Amino acid sequence: MALTLLITDADLEVQGDPLTGWSNLDVTLKFNEPASGSVTLPAYPEVMQQLVPGARMVVIRDGSIWCAGPMEQPTDYSWDIDSANGVGQVTVTFSDDLATIAGHITWPEPTLTWAGQHGDTWRTFTATNAETLIRTLVTENCGPGALTARRIPHLALDTVAGAGSATALSTRFEPILEACRRAAAAGGGIGFRTRQDGGQIKFGCYAPADKTATARFSTGLGNLRGLQYSQTAPTVTHALVAGNETEGSSIRTFVEVADSTAAAAWWRVERYVDGGAENDTTGELTAAGTTEIAEGAAPVSLATVTVDTDDLQAGRDFGLGDKVAVALPHGLQVTDVVRAINLQATANEGERVSSVIGSQDATTDPRTVRLIRTLTRRLGRLETRR
Repeated sequence: MALTLLITDADLEVQGDPLTGWSNLDVTLKFNEPASGSVTLPAYPEVMQQLVPGARMVVIRDGSIWCAGPMEQPTDYSWDIDSANGVGQVTVTFSDDLATIAGHITWPEPTLTWAGQHGDTWRTFTATNAETLIRTLVTENCGPGALTARRIPHLALDTVAGAGSATALSTRFEPILEACRRAAAAGGGIGFRTRQDGGQIKFGCYAPADKTATARFSTGLGNLRGLQYSQTAPTVTHALVAGNETEGSSIRTFVEVADSTAAAAWWRVERYVDGGAENDTTGELTAAGTTEIAEGAAPVSLATVTVDTDDLQAGRDFGLGDKVAVALPHGLQVTDVVRAINLQATANEGERVSSVIGSQDATTDPRTVRLIRTLTRRLGRLETRR
């Protein structure tokens, strides 16, 4: 595989020639999250001139863009008297273009200025296709439909994929990708991503595929390097959702969302959920319960490290969000989702591509992440009641 690294400005215009002499390239693509990448370069003057705020890194693998997005730390420079090239080296950290979208929050009234927002308003979607919902959130908060000052340059919506099922969502001053992830999980487990296409950054959704019949990993196939597997009880099987009190009345609507299969296999685990709406007429309370169940019902945690082979390659045979099969050494086979794909390369040793497969817990600290997300939602709701 051939790798090419380019630097562009904020308008996606290539600056200078392809980078040479680089080492220790490390890029991790993540499912429904911004990518993370770093590369170490010789600090030649012509390179340093390009490493400025707003610059972007483009990693091209075998003729196709693998990752493209803004530099989060354009320069981490070091030099000592023993530097072989005489100019030292610079390490650049970068992401993909989801990172620029992640810098926005959801405005309850996106067509109004910040000064014009009303204190008790939510941005609410009812019985809306998840893809449509996510695309709307992005376009009205940072895309072509946003206020001019909030628009991300060159951001456009990609072709409609027809992914997802109907769901409901209420959001207010929430990190936009968190709202998108909630909608994606409750609306059929779909994915979303950005891609650079000519002079545009295109945002779109997609439906992950079930590749368990063709994408298999095992020690016998030579594509499984390590794994960590655990099976634990779910943290919630019954989400007991409470609606807001109707103004001037003590009447409240209560909705129960259950994972009866998990409860039968393990035991009943109840959790109180603040639904954030007065009633379930539009499905908001049910959606809140569904999201809680999706986040808490993960009895199998599987974290694997795989490698590309000639027969099975990431990006060609499977992608982020796809479900694949992993044969454990003791004979059990489990299936789970591709959460991350990592590309590592050095000038001397070539490249290696590995994948992380497993539940969401496989790549994050679930207690910390869930606590932060729950607090974010609750604080937003509290703000509307002040």
